Amino acid sequence: MKKNYGRGKSGKPRATASPRLEIPSREDVLNLLKRAGGPLRIREIMRAAGVKEADRVDALERRIAAMERDGQLAQTRAGYGLAFNMELKPGRVSGHPDGFAFVVLDEGGNDVFLAERQARRVLHGDRVLVRITGTDRRGRPEGRVVEVLERANHEIVGRYFTEGNIGFVVPDNRRINQDVLIPIESAGDASHGQIVVATIVSQPDQHRQPIGSIKQVLGDHMAPGMEIDIAIRAHSLPYEWPEAVLDQAGNIPMALPQDEVARRIDLRDIAFVTIDGEDARDFDDAVFCRRETGGFRLFVSIADVAHYVTQGSPLDQEAYRRGTSVYFPNAVIPMLPEVLSNGLCSLNPHVDRFALVCEMVLTDAGVVKDAWFYEAVFRSRARLTYTEVAGLVDGTAPAPQSAITAVKDEVKVMHDLYRRMRRQREQRGALDIDAAEPRIIFDEQRKIAAIVPVYRNDAHKMIEEFMIAANVCAAEFLLGEKIGAPFRIHDKPDSEKVSALRLLLTDMKLRLAGGEIPPPGAFAKLLESVRGKPHARLIETVVLRTLKLAVYSPENNGHFGLAVEAYAHFTSPIRRYPDLMVHRAIKSALNGTQFDPYPYSATDLLNISEHSSMTERRADDATRDAINWLKCEFMEDKVGQRFRGVITSVTSFGLFVELDDIFVEGLVHVSTLGRDYFHYDPVGHCLVGERSKRTFQIAQRVEVYVSQVSLDDRRIDLDLA
Repeated sequence: MKKNYGRGKSGKPRATASPRLEIPSREDVLNLLKRAGGPLRIREIMRAAGVKEADRVDALERRIAAMERDGQLAQTRAGYGLAFNMELKPGRVSGHPDGFAFVVLDEGGNDVFLAERQARRVLHGDRVLVRITGTDRRGRPEGRVVEVLERANHEIVGRYFTEGNIGFVVPDNRRINQDVLIPIESAGDASHGQIVVATIVSQPDQHRQPIGSIKQVLGDHMAPGMEIDIAIRAHSLPYEWPEAVLDQAGNIPMALPQDEVARRIDLRDIAFVTIDGEDARDFDDAVFCRRETGGFRLFVSIADVAHYVTQGSPLDQEAYRRGTSVYFPNAVIPMLPEVLSNGLCSLNPHVDRFALVCEMVLTDAGVVKDAWFYEAVFRSRARLTYTEVAGLVDGTAPAPQSAITAVKDEVKVMHDLYRRMRRQREQRGALDIDAAEPRIIFDEQRKIAAIVPVYRNDAHKMIEEFMIAANVCAAEFLLGEKIGAPFRIHDKPDSEKVSALRLLLTDMKLRLAGGEIPPPGAFAKLLESVRGKPHARLIETVVLRTLKLAVYSPENNGHFGLAVEAYAHFTSPIRRYPDLMVHRAIKSALNGTQFDPYPYSATDLLNISEHSSMTERRADDATRDAINWLKCEFMEDKVGQRFRGVITSVTSFGLFVELDDIFVEGLVHVSTLGRDYFHYDPVGHCLVGERSKRTFQIAQRVEVYVSQVSLDDRRIDLDLA
């Protein structure tokens, strides 16, 4: 059913962007060099392009430098030429702890192997131009580095050691496979064994290792909180607020301006509530629902961060740089300063707040039939927790002093709507893999006391369903208004991975319907058919590996996992930059783009989407590193102890086993499996003994003991008991 998206009131127009200089495009430069038939010097390019004015010359020089940095052009003694014609391919280095590396090509396809001699010139993350020179003994394309386009590492975090008169830093990131040499006079106050930050003053080349100087001593190896300090610096997470950002945040008035309050729709008489975890500090969504004739009316109010964080301001530039808040165990690096994230933009109870609201009318069956977006002022009546709400809907009486007692009837209406929306979710075939999430409990010394499972209850799922509905409405609104923003896309799986999954299912006498690329409903039916059975975890794991990762894109390609045709993140602008961009796009449409030109070009949106996807991966990697450090620290005093566990992954070099009750994963190396040759079966996700035919497969239960723990390598070694 087509939704009737309404508009809000007009606002003040923003200033339009300044006009850009007219210079040849990248395509013009490439075509010019194609016609030339060979490299041209910079002055020859300028003359051929008819560029004479100083400001245009400067702008075109910057464009050519950017094209070289992106691997489109290569500079030779004869001038700039087409990298493609020189058989040079741009890509990014992926280092390996054993000293060699690969180049992940921008164009996709097979990665290019760099032998140790070639890998010595670069570090993990560097962008390079590589020429393929042949194949290695495994048949992989092998190459040599022709030019380093961009250095990725300017600071290295790691452990400082001294041997005689030589100092060096062993990088914490094992993909950076060269130690950084530290001249004694550049070691500062660092002592042997300490964790330090080293500035690289000389990048590696074919003849020498990188050379650096100690910039900062983070502390001793096992100091509390060290895992977060290391993760922050190892992944180059922005964590210090620039002075301009603090100045802007500090100058924002705490009181809501009355002229802006009067301009907005007033929802302060509606009993909104926030529902979050017990330890949540920023509240960016509030909800309210009421029954109406023939269905329900659902309000999803989201903090109007875009009102405070204006495009191009210091706050905006820093939010873009961070891209997302990063949530470590027991700590957070917010995307916005605390005065906003926990203050003016946080929907705390009993205070007036600005919001961007998605108001939805749903049928009795839980289908959205109409929706409106508008700017509002409102007030949350209560700050509820998932535990409180789950207890109420499960029939548990709330404590008399609980905030939920005043809004319990409204919460029950919301839960009734959720059950109906849940049925709609199941009917459209959205995937639902509901695994427990580990939660780390700390003691007073900031050491792990326990790791406990956290399961999603009905309150988690209810809020998730409401947020999904608002996100779908936001994407459809943007498409209807023909205004660009980052969409959250989840592409269909590759046919090769689907075929591999089907081979496994055939061996297990299971079936995945739906042709070469099955619809999400086919995967959902498969998962439902094995729920509660012994091999359910194996199937869930392999299905997840069959699916692609969700990313941000200016082009809407739908969301496969949620089984929706359009999806955009709208509901968390305090902690995700793409949500802030979606808010700006919606507000621009509401206030009339003819008076308020939308300032983002297609190129801007592509860059923002790619950057947001990168910062999301960066945050995930940093969080995982910190958690792995903590888990290793937790296991150091358990060497020799026995545990039961389940195989979570099988590789050619061994088995990863997750230990029961404590959610810690370790490796059983293939060399410890017994006196046999074990061969890896990628289809069956198992190792099979050549002589004994003994098989180890994902989801199989085993008993192991802890043989070794290496904090530096974030590695827990296990042996079969």
